Amino acid sequence: MSIMEMNRRSLLKRSAGAIALAMGGGTPFLSSRAAFAAAGDLASQQLRTIGLSVTVQERILEEFKKVSGVGTTSGTAATYPDAQTRILSGSKDYDCWEIIAERLPAIVMTNNVETIPAASLKNWANIRDTFTAPSDKWDLKSQIVGQIWADEGQTALNMVPAVYNYDSIGYNPDVVSEEEANTWAAIFDPKWKGKSGLNTDPLIAFGQAIMAMNSLGLSDVANPGNPTAAEIDEAASFLISKKKDGQFRALWGDFGELVNFMASGEMVVCDAWQPAVMAVKAQGKPAKYAVPKEGYRGWAIGPAMIAGSTNKEAVIAYADYWLSGEPGITVSEQGYYSPSTNIKDVMDPDKYAFWYEGKPWVGAPERGISEGDLRDGGSLEERAGNVAYWHQWPDEYDHLVQKWDEFLNA
Repeated sequence: MSIMEMNRRSLLKRSAGAIALAMGGGTPFLSSRAAFAAAGDLASQQLRTIGLSVTVQERILEEFKKVSGVGTTSGTAATYPDAQTRILSGSKDYDCWEIIAERLPAIVMTNNVETIPAASLKNWANIRDTFTAPSDKWDLKSQIVGQIWADEGQTALNMVPAVYNYDSIGYNPDVVSEEEANTWAAIFDPKWKGKSGLNTDPLIAFGQAIMAMNSLGLSDVANPGNPTAAEIDEAASFLISKKKDGQFRALWGDFGELVNFMASGEMVVCDAWQPAVMAVKAQGKPAKYAVPKEGYRGWAIGPAMIAGSTNKEAVIAYADYWLSGEPGITVSEQGYYSPSTNIKDVMDPDKYAFWYEGKPWVGAPERGISEGDLRDGGSLEERAGNVAYWHQWPDEYDHLVQKWDEFLNA
């Protein structure tokens, strides 16, 4: 029996109980009503989506409704583990999960996803090659291009990428030096005992712990995103020892929670989303995003159609809208990237130059960014060239979740 089949059986068994399955914790161009005309009578459909507040934003849903003509839209903000549990419990409340690609197997193996034909997406022609051309740096399933497609011929998608980024460490530069922060080991440095933070998602936390252990000479794991059972055990012991020593101020799972911890000074170093760091800076508080020597964590989020949805055309139109350029402005100015090159055609050139090309900020100060400032980490090309691993569904998922539970209860 294959590991994938074992995982599938485990997920099916757990979905019956629905409790312990998923432990853990933002015009011109095609964004117009005409772009969605071929999708059918969208006015009779609704779009009910669930996902992180990163993408499930009321202003984006309202604009989508306006330009597409869809009847109604509604969004529910939820963490990945929470959304996963709801969907695998059989909830019929949603048409779409704005999922992180690493969790796709949870709904693919349990037949809870319906594919979206690439040919149905008018904006797919301008997708970045990150999502179509495999890199020889990793095996296929260990990179985003091997995770989102339902077939080798790349005709049908289990998830349409809407937002992606390369994550790092957020820190207070008044307390932690750049040299100290530019490694994943900084989160676990005893120097910052009681003032560091860790994400509540085990699929994130374990990879970061393993990268830190590699740098500290405590392990030599080739792919932190897919550790063996023995490597998971070692990482769990490391995490538990750090927790018992009082290393972590908190385990965070919500954007606002992270911003508050950093802005208040309660956390001086933590794994972080770049937009959270920008939000802290916007409050006039010191915050920077590190350039880890080990490399970034790569991930992508996007709409996946939930099997059984009666609003299929609405989901396809929503996924296509994300690639049109317009919604990409909202998320790009928070610190994320659009997977479509359409963004360059609709975004202010100076802002595109800052967020995507690593050029100095031009114009009046905005959200903590002043004339001449550079984006932490540089251009998209620079950051994309410094990726340690892409998030993925680990072969030893069940074992990892069990060990995470032990960590939470330690």
